[in-house]
Amino acid sequence: MGDNRISEVHPGTKAGGQEVPSVIHEESSQATISGLKMAKAVDGDTAMALFNDMDELHEAVDPEEEKRVLRKIDFMILPYLAVCYAFFYIDKTTLSYAAIFGIRDDLHLHGTQYNWLSSVFYFGFMAWAFPTNFLLQRLPIGKYLGANIFVWGVFLMLQAACNSFTTLAVLRALGGAAEACSDPAFMLITSMWYTRREQPVRIGLWYTANGCGIALGGLLGYGIGHIRGALPSWKYEFIIIGCLCCTWGIVMFIFLPDSPVSAPGLSHRERRIAVERLRENQTGVENKHLKPYQIKEAFMDYKLYLFFTLGIVCNIPNGGISNFGTIIIEGFGFSTLVTTLMQIPYGIIIALSILLCVYLNDRFQNRRCMFVLLFLLPNIAGAFGLRFVPQDQKVGRLICYYLTGPYNAAFVLILSMQIANTAGHTKKVVTNAVLFLGYCTGNIAGPFFYKTNQSPSYPLGIWSMIVSHLVEAVLITTLGFLLRWENQKRDQIQSQMEGGLEGRDLDATAFLDLTDRENPNFRYIY
Repeated sequence: MGDNRISEVHPGTKAGGQEVPSVIHEESSQATISGLKMAKAVDGDTAMALFNDMDELHEAVDPEEEKRVLRKIDFMILPYLAVCYAFFYIDKTTLSYAAIFGIRDDLHLHGTQYNWLSSVFYFGFMAWAFPTNFLLQRLPIGKYLGANIFVWGVFLMLQAACNSFTTLAVLRALGGAAEACSDPAFMLITSMWYTRREQPVRIGLWYTANGCGIALGGLLGYGIGHIRGALPSWKYEFIIIGCLCCTWGIVMFIFLPDSPVSAPGLSHRERRIAVERLRENQTGVENKHLKPYQIKEAFMDYKLYLFFTLGIVCNIPNGGISNFGTIIIEGFGFSTLVTTLMQIPYGIIIALSILLCVYLNDRFQNRRCMFVLLFLLPNIAGAFGLRFVPQDQKVGRLICYYLTGPYNAAFVLILSMQIANTAGHTKKVVTNAVLFLGYCTGNIAGPFFYKTNQSPSYPLGIWSMIVSHLVEAVLITTLGFLLRWENQKRDQIQSQMEGGLEGRDLDATAFLDLTDRENPNFRYIY
């Protein structure tokens, strides 16, 4: 921290038969960036296996050819992630639909047991968060993700056989553990394939499936509610959705590529173009070696704790709405089956708000914090409406409920800020895990603000949404100012060095698996 050392690039270790540069350090009287933790000797990124020497790192690529490769990447990656994410949200709402299909009476749930069933899923998620993230670094990411989705579908189907609170709670915890790799894997995959400018749009595209999942879940719930078989409707809910998840897990295991370095759907030149596109990210593609110093650095970085807290406050509303949304709507006076259909507009609003948010962010670059704040405003207004609009104004209260959806768009940009502002593969893995520990904490806490004796208006639950969104606004504003200050500090120091800002050698640091604090060429996006 603050020492007078500089990094130099030298030939070093081998990766895939190719020479990968290492970073070594020499004492120097030259100014360095104060506060940066300069690198120890490290092995480089797996992307270096595609290049014979450093001169090939920045070969000329025809823009039209790059666009063709990008379109090919989109078709190779986004459909698998989007469909999978739709299933994730459908899974999270199966318990909500099961509640209106009679599971609470059939399993004799009482007191806070339904709340615990909503939360115990995230205890499993939280318990397995760090192990699964380290396994994501060590194992082929596509294969590992597909296998987990298949197992998660099996646990979902088994919930149809439950006859007590205890057995259902155990299976939901195991399902949460199986899903713990999902969001972190999607984040890593997005950072491995896309530039930092492209990341919000791509995250938005697969996250939009969240809204589609709500709409599709409503249609499935409506159809399943009409099944007149030997089993209660809530059992068919678990069996049918679990079976669909297992099938999609097999598809992803077979077809989702593990890395642009080894993607079977790309030629050798296309792989090199896919990697070369990421040079300006300064975050590399991946590195399979766990680096303890990057773990330590992650926990010494204030951004980790801000993202953890953001994970909590963004998901306290989610934990409540995803499990109690159908009960709130039913409380407006709708029948059970109509209630399932009323979730369809909510899902569409979420999908459209995400697409609008990422489009505007792409149109006006480096405005992510501003758009997070902008897309929190409808949620705050909707939550105040649910709290204060009179109970007999059912249409008005339903509109207010729909206004609580765009918080998903704000969370998309927060996810994009996390992956764009964290470099070093081990550090990315750790920061992902911690952010989603916050995600779990928020989803665990959220349902407990919805007191059984306050159903169906849940005033305490609505206040938890309002307070969470206000805290989120303060945190994102603080983060934006801090990242801006970091960039100004780096610009000022580098402008005084030989070559100035224009003379920065991005090639020398692009694929060395340096952290954002080690790499003087790294700039934060806010």
